[in-house]
Amino acid sequence: MRIWGPLTAICLGTFMLLVDVTIVLVALPAMSESLGSSLSQLQWVADGYALAVAASLLGAGMLADLHGRRRMYAGGLVVFALASVACALSPGMAALIAARIVQGLGAAAMFTTTLSLISTLYSGRRLALAFGTWAAVAASASALGPILGGLLTQSLDWRWIFYVNVPVTLIALTMTFRYIPRTAPPVRDTRRLDVPGLVLFAIGAGGSVYALTEAHVQGWASAGTLVPLGAALGAFVAFLRVQQRRRHPLLDLSLFRRPAFTAAMLTIAIGEGAVYGIMPYTSLWLQSVQHLSPLAAGLVVLPHAAAAASVAVLGGRRRLKASPRHGAALGLALAGLGVGAEGFLGPESGWPVLVGGLALSGVGMGLIFQVAAALALTSVPAEHAGTASGTYSTFEQLGYAVGVAAFGALTVSTTTTSLRGEVTDPALTARTLTGGGADTLLSHTPATQRAGLEHTLHAVFATGHNTLALTAGSVALAGSALVLWLSRQPRKERPTAPGETTTDTRSATAAIK
Repeated sequence: MRIWGPLTAICLGTFMLLVDVTIVLVALPAMSESLGSSLSQLQWVADGYALAVAASLLGAGMLADLHGRRRMYAGGLVVFALASVACALSPGMAALIAARIVQGLGAAAMFTTTLSLISTLYSGRRLALAFGTWAAVAASASALGPILGGLLTQSLDWRWIFYVNVPVTLIALTMTFRYIPRTAPPVRDTRRLDVPGLVLFAIGAGGSVYALTEAHVQGWASAGTLVPLGAALGAFVAFLRVQQRRRHPLLDLSLFRRPAFTAAMLTIAIGEGAVYGIMPYTSLWLQSVQHLSPLAAGLVVLPHAAAAASVAVLGGRRRLKASPRHGAALGLALAGLGVGAEGFLGPESGWPVLVGGLALSGVGMGLIFQVAAALALTSVPAEHAGTASGTYSTFEQLGYAVGVAAFGALTVSTTTTSLRGEVTDPALTARTLTGGGADTLLSHTPATQRAGLEHTLHAVFATGHNTLALTAGSVALAGSALVLWLSRQPRKERPTAPGETTTDTRSATAAIK
């Protein structure tokens, strides 16, 4: 158990926190039916968690350095478990969203310490084995979330997607105290938590996502959209200025002077936003329009999950010979083609039309998970590996949160446009339909008109989903070209021969492992 005890404790926490990003996707219609909700509230169930993780990762990483990694990891487990119980017991959407945000704070405390714990507990071949195992767990978790969510929602109730976290957390916590040694913080570390930077970043991220989420309800030109958007932009500008002046900033802006590092951040943010940002609406189409059960909807996503996990695992075992820059660009291109292939639904289309695109996007995301972190870490000096790792995880979660919000705004506007001339109140109908309320709309329609309205709703939702998929695919393909250009190798540098590893690459790769 010297090898597997600590690694199991770390991987259990990693699996839970990443599964909870996507496990809610197939449960959204059940939540809507149980608690009553609008599309924007359903978006916040998914986004509140990811946004809390993204906004607090950098601060959690610094606190872990100051107060000990094991302590931070264990504290994150406790907060995560308590918040999971609060999610399960939520009497309404507001309470559920608030609990999800707290759950995200606990997840950030866990996430920020996983790689650093592995790098301090293992070395040599054990380090490679530990990192390969962790990478496989991380790649599988997000993809398996919808399947587990569907199984629990259909077999028990949507609240069990949160209850199930409690026993797993208790096991992880017990193993943490038993197998992971206590890490003492540096005695002479004079750093202090950058509270102004943390607050400004949270306002910027939260304000921008809030504006995107509420735009389809209040209108793009309304004060309810423009005020939070302006506040978010102002907060981001102030955050950048604060970071430039701080001796120990939350975000080391100098890292972005390295094009390959910037390319890595774009790769994971665009991949998460494009592929997983449209999945909430795919789930709503499968359940509210196609009338699949939660489990069946989760199984439709199985080709994506299997492809992503397989590519990540095989890539880790066989050490892909392709350079990280080419792997990142190829991953985004495949993800873009896969998502774009999901954009050809018709009124009579069934779920099989999605399978090929889901599988191809899974291959792309598996490749991205495998190489994007390596590109980030090998592009910076080894002493900046910890900061690079935290920044990478922040961009990963922020990309997902922005993707869900942006594509939500797009689907409502597209659906509203398609419904004009078809129904009396296209805006209200669009919000109800995209919130999973197709059956509600049909139940309030006279029996003689239901068949016609059902065909219209099928066509309109398909059109909206096609717009999302084709837009997401185009963004990913454009991102692929940009990543390839940004991470190009300067001519004056001698290319590394196949199988050859430089000293800087070895040290940086070891740091992420």
